[in-house]
Amino acid sequence: MFAVYAARIDAGQPLKGLESGERPAPRERAGWTRITVKAASLNHHDLWSLRGVGLGEQALPMILGCDAAGVDEDGNEVVVHSVIGETGHGVAPGERRSLLTERYQGTFAEQVAVPAWNVLPKPKELSFEEAACLPTAWLTAYRMLFTNAGVRPGDSVLVQGAGGGVATAAIVLARAAGLRVYATSRDAAKRERAAGLGAHGVYEPGARLPRRVDAVIETVGAATWSHSLKSLRPGGTLVISGATSGANPPATELNRIFFLELKVVGSTMGTKDELAGLLDFCAVTGVRPVIDSVLPLDRAREGFEHLAAGEVFGKIVLTA
Repeated sequence: MFAVYAARIDAGQPLKGLESGERPAPRERAGWTRITVKAASLNHHDLWSLRGVGLGEQALPMILGCDAAGVDEDGNEVVVHSVIGETGHGVAPGERRSLLTERYQGTFAEQVAVPAWNVLPKPKELSFEEAACLPTAWLTAYRMLFTNAGVRPGDSVLVQGAGGGVATAAIVLARAAGLRVYATSRDAAKRERAAGLGAHGVYEPGARLPRRVDAVIETVGAATWSHSLKSLRPGGTLVISGATSGANPPATELNRIFFLELKVVGSTMGTKDELAGLLDFCAVTGVRPVIDSVLPLDRAREGFEHLAAGEVFGKIVLTA
């Protein structure tokens, strides 16, 4: 079957290890099911895999891709939840988690195999392309907002780095849930697009907001860390799921954290139940993922190049 995969690890120039071509189809495995992939979406996780983060040389070649929507062996339209436990049968309480492309072959292929437990029905209201955007970036944003930040209608939230998959998802989900939404970006065009998604205010990084917020959605890291802390009201929550600008801010500002009783919460992906909730949320409210572009699988390198250059707004989707 045709697939897009990591053939080599290169921390400095990750796209050097990206290849496409024929790979073995998934083998039968007890408790697993094979999905014919209709659409899959790119994530920064795929670039990190090519750099060797979470993916070792011994696992190569590894088909990339965490997200997919497709058709199962019984002809049902489904969405794949890509968080898999060490046992290979869902995630048991206390069990270490892994994602597709770390221990198991990913979704950038004509077929992908996952534990049957990891398959959810695709709502008829969503296209394959829309559904394929949800299991990583959108699920991450959903968990950050509604589980880890605990925000509710009427609260306010700052989304740092508008443009990325998680950030755009957070803006759309927060607005749909009745939150007051502020967003930042270095790029004027991305600020304008964030406003078009419903952000009540858009600003350059570091700008003073009209009010302190209840929660900050942080995926940028070192470059926006100080601004995130300063933007929170006393007792507010900073939820962080990434650090694209670096993981070590110049100062941690512990005095501010403890004096204002701020909460700093790490967040990674989400549970199967949260993905089911997200799918229902989109189906019922009419909220749809922000799609930057749709490319056939054999043009995946173009998508990787745009993602690596930071030239995207929303999700890049690959269709098989």
